[in-house]
Amino acid sequence: MKEVFSVQVVPNFNFDGQCAEAMALYEKAFGAHTDFVMHYRDADPRDFAQELTEAQKSYVYHGEMHIGGQRIMFCDNLDVPFQTSLALSLTVILDTVEEVQWAFAVLAPGGKVIYPLHSTTYSAQCAVLVDRYGFRWGLMTENHSSSL
Repeated sequence: MKEVFSVQVVPNFNFDGQCAEAMALYEKAFGAHTDFVMHYRDADPRDFAQELTEAQKSYVYHGEMHIGGQRIMFCDNLDVPFQTSLALSLTVILDTVEEVQWAFAVLAPGGKVIYPLHSTTYSAQCAVLVDRYGFRWGLMTENHSSSL
């Protein structure tokens, strides 16, 4: 019999110098709370294998916030060249149509709208977009626009 592990899966967003700016945007869009931020200048230099530029010293080494009850980690990545991917997205389920509209209005500028605000048979309001940092978000309510 295989041993059962206690596991948590926590999304970790990687940025290229704009992590603090993105975290502020997500706080605004979702009423999120930042729990912790450490900059590279405050970390033990033995944690990373390169000499940092003055700009990199102000980058986020490790950040955490909660969007709703979900813990999310953030950092400005220095170990590999930055590259965005749309292969994974986060869907945020909000309580009201107005909250979906607010989050969309905050996240959309500078990004790309995939599906504009609309209703479906499973959601009174939903949208999908890629924000200005290259992250794909699904926004929706669970309030149904019609009975299924």
